[in-house]
Amino acid sequence: MLIKITKLNYCQGNLKRYTNKETPQGVYMSITITSNVIDISPAIRERIESRFEKLSRRQVALISPHVIIQKEGQNYLVEATAGVPNDTLFAQAEDENLYAAIKELGQRLERQLNRYADKPLAQRAHAGQPITESESESEEAE
Repeated sequence: MLIKITKLNYCQGNLKRYTNKETPQGVYMSITITSNVIDISPAIRERIESRFEKLSRRQVALISPHVIIQKEGQNYLVEATAGVPNDTLFAQAEDENLYAAIKELGQRLERQLNRYADKPLAQRAHAGQPITESESESEEAE
């Protein structure tokens, strides 16, 4: 998994880029992590990477995932967007603890991804249901 981390320094006007060059065999996903309030430590990067690895188990291609970390008052606000074929996933989480916010964000993305992945199965199951007797009687009465 290729992780691309970006830290924005608005005060100094420069843009620092940090890139993790380690990739496991077969999976090449570039995650962009952006923050204007904190430095992205290896522990934060590892936590976000592990949450997205868990999402990749659903066998749905995540297209250019992007994570934004902000601070509002005492709370951290973590937002993530990730494209999937024909749709976009978006989630945000807020907590006093940054790691708890990242965990909640991962859970919300996982619920959305499960709903996205199971949608074709639900549509097929609904289409294959037989017509009940009450429905057929109401059609004959008309």
